[in-house]
Amino acid sequence: MEDQYRFPLENYMSQEQFERIERFASDKETPCLIVDLDIVKKKYAQLRALLPYAEVYYAVKANPMDEVVSTLRDLGSSFDVATRYELDQLLRLGVSPDRMSYGNTIKKEKDIAYFYEKGIRLYATDSTADVEKIARAAPGSRVFFRILTEGLGADWPLSRKFGCHPDETRRLVLRAKDLGLEPYGISFHVGSQQRDIGQWSTALTTTGGIFKWAREEHGIELQMVNMGGGFPSNYLEPTNTIEAYAEDIKNYLLNNFDGRWPRVVIEPGRSMAGDCGVIVTEIVNIARKSLHDLYPWVFLDIGKFGGLIETLDEAIKYPIFFKGSGKQVDVILAGPTCDSMDILYEKTTYMMPTSARIGDRAFILTTGAYTQSYSSVYFNGFPPLKAYVLE
Repeated sequence: MEDQYRFPLENYMSQEQFERIERFASDKETPCLIVDLDIVKKKYAQLRALLPYAEVYYAVKANPMDEVVSTLRDLGSSFDVATRYELDQLLRLGVSPDRMSYGNTIKKEKDIAYFYEKGIRLYATDSTADVEKIARAAPGSRVFFRILTEGLGADWPLSRKFGCHPDETRRLVLRAKDLGLEPYGISFHVGSQQRDIGQWSTALTTTGGIFKWAREEHGIELQMVNMGGGFPSNYLEPTNTIEAYAEDIKNYLLNNFDGRWPRVVIEPGRSMAGDCGVIVTEIVNIARKSLHDLYPWVFLDIGKFGGLIETLDEAIKYPIFFKGSGKQVDVILAGPTCDSMDILYEKTTYMMPTSARIGDRAFILTTGAYTQSYSSVYFNGFPPLKAYVLE
């Protein structure tokens, strides 16, 4: 059985940091998310240092808190925008249109027109219908074409729904040019929390081939490679260091572009915001389903619909720490709602001290990304996950 005690707390934060979060949350109602902006700053600085050739377009959807966005704005980040609502937020926070791209390939024509009216000139696409919408609503704009990836090795794959086969990509490049758009680049996403660095090699090999085809056969100079996200956060299962990712990806770029270094864009979301957050939750109930149950059920006041949807199929395994001491026992963790799928971990059991009681608090680490932004609006009457910036 797997459990969070394979790794000590020091792998995630110092005891002093943990105690600071615990003190700050002591008067806060659970569940709540505590965000440490200093970690966001460190993650940004790390990426800029390790990938100095890459422009950062933060994926707003990962954690759209004004405080997170404003911090990254001030550090010089650009932004990957998925909807007109994110666009409005960024404009309200003073981000200029030239620091944004419309990265969603699924968009209404009226929304494209809205982005164009606000000054956005860089659009992702992966289908003929979408290219034609962009040509009508955002004439002359730059477009980059998302290719399909398998997502193998990723905890949260992003395959099938997004992107198109390289053959279709080539057709779209020509169609975009015919419609007066500027074929500008190729994008891909190897899958969120990608553990296999080799997936970047596969994607960049395909991308380099399309660049060469466009230049040599059609005189089209594609300029940008958008490598999307995929860099990891610090969950239970270990990954390679970010230094290893950066070194290998640099070599893949050098190997696939014949000395013609393209404009490189990355869209970190999880790796930028994941480690900055801790969810503070409370034990609502501890129960056994029968006398012969091997593991007690522990019900928390947060579940899939309160911000932990990425526990679906137990894909993302968060480090979870319980207060208490004494012998550790394996438990099944579930959420509080009236939905039978609101089970967090049943196959992967976690350990809890026998001294833990109903009403005690637990701490779910690495929850700064894709938690509050995924929380439901009043399912069972539960409000969306409240978030605070650590002071």
